[in-house]
Amino acid sequence: VQAQVIDKGIPTAGLLAHVMVAKFADHLPLYRQEKIFGRAGLAVPRSTLAQWVGQTGVQLQPLVDALREAVLAQQVVHADETPVQMLAPGQKKTHRAYVWAYCTTPFAALKAVVYDFSPSRAGEHARNFLGSWNGKLVCDDFAGYKAGFEKGMTEIGCMAHARRKFFDLHVANKSQLAEQALHSIGGLYEVERQARDMSDEDRWRIRQEKAAPLAKALHEWMLTQRDLVPNGSATAQTLDYSLKRWVALTRYLDDGAVPIDNNPVENQIRPWALGRSNWLFAGSLRSGKRAAAIMSLIQSARMNGHDPYAYLKDVLTRLPTQQASEIELLLPHQWVSG
Repeated sequence: VQAQVIDKGIPTAGLLAHVMVAKFADHLPLYRQEKIFGRAGLAVPRSTLAQWVGQTGVQLQPLVDALREAVLAQQVVHADETPVQMLAPGQKKTHRAYVWAYCTTPFAALKAVVYDFSPSRAGEHARNFLGSWNGKLVCDDFAGYKAGFEKGMTEIGCMAHARRKFFDLHVANKSQLAEQALHSIGGLYEVERQARDMSDEDRWRIRQEKAAPLAKALHEWMLTQRDLVPNGSATAQTLDYSLKRWVALTRYLDDGAVPIDNNPVENQIRPWALGRSNWLFAGSLRSGKRAAAIMSLIQSARMNGHDPYAYLKDVLTRLPTQQASEIELLLPHQWVSG
């Protein structure tokens, strides 16, 4: 008898993959899957489906651990976080938990994202995940990362966040200053469009040639404008956001492997935003962590151009007999359909 992911269990690898993809890629909560199975004459209670999800998550965890190691072998990593409601232990109330996403850059050969589910937004969760990693972290201005920067990580600011501040200012009061800033930042992004498919070396070169002078002029202009606007005004606050972070915002100019903004990881956070409107909440910290594990593999499979169902079905078929030393062959970026 072929070994199964759930030992002595009923579900085949294909059925488990179907349930996982339906829940975590197609955002079908288990109670709806229960009804769909019921229409087909299959009595599969959602409690059973939940057990399958939990057990599958446990079995996939070694793969996710290996994926985390692969991501943290990169010198540049994106990070972002988003809230998810979690049922408080022993209560019927929910409280705010967080999913953290860590992914590779668009310039990296490795295409991967790892999610980490935590009970709060405390910076210790980021520190625990990143461990001794001390590369370049592309992130928003969240204080939770600060301890890592003090220990050797390099902060890479997000130009899209800076741009968004000026965009909001322009929407609010048609500010000409904001319009000018948006135009200047647009020039920086135009250089990025030209450099997108270049090697890191060539990207660094064109940034130095074209973007660095634009950034210098923008910085000088912002400093001048800041002296002309009253403290506490919306315009002052918008300028201060960029001026206080200018070093981090422009570090990308000095390394062709570093992206200009954090948008790639925000795209990887989006499935959680879609999911939480359908799942409503995570039932527990443990179930949240299982969800994060399965989502890590599904999204990484998508990043590598794989069909998530085909990938998971094959992985769940091979996993019970896969040697621990060869577990990496099942990672999305190394997987070859069996």
